[in-house]
Amino acid sequence: MRMRSIKIGLACAMVCVAISTILLPGSVAMNENWKIEDLAWISGDWETTSGPLQIEEHWTRVAGGSMIGMGRTVAKGRTVFFEYLRIESRADGIYYVAHPKARPGTDFKLVRVEGQSATFENLAHDFPKRLIYRKNADGSLTTRVEGDGTEKEKPEEFRLRPMK
Repeated sequence: MRMRSIKIGLACAMVCVAISTILLPGSVAMNENWKIEDLAWISGDWETTSGPLQIEEHWTRVAGGSMIGMGRTVAKGRTVFFEYLRIESRADGIYYVAHPKARPGTDFKLVRVEGQSATFENLAHDFPKRLIYRKNADGSLTTRVEGDGTEKEKPEEFRLRPMK
C-alpha cells in the first residue's frame, strides 16, 4: 500500500510539473510564442555610475526582427570597454549576440520572459553564461551577468537609469 502511495505521489508530481510548464507565463515550453516585440522595453539610452566607472547602453527600437545596441564603459576620461550588441529573431528562437571589443559574436538564447524581465543563456560559454535584463517599476533597467558558480568571475549587476 505504501509503495502504491509513493507511485501515485510521483505521478501527481510529474503531472503538476508538466502542467506548470505548459501554463505558466515565461516557462521554457512557451518560448516558441515569444516575439522580439516582447523585448521592446529594453530600447532606449541607459546609464549608470559605479564608483569611478560610467557605464552606458543604447538600444534601438524593434524593427526588421532585431534590436541593435552598444555598450561603453568609461573610466578617468577613457573608454576602457565597449561592445556591439544585437537581439534578433531566428527560426529557432530569439538571440542576444554580444561582440565585446568588436570581436566575433557570442550567442545567448532567450530562455525566459516574465513581464519586463528576460533571461538569455549560453551554458557552453566561459563567462557569462547568463544575461538578465529587467525593467523596474521606477523606470530603471537592471542588467545582470552571471555564470554557474564554477568560474572565478563573480556575478555583476548594474542599475541603469534613462539618459537625459
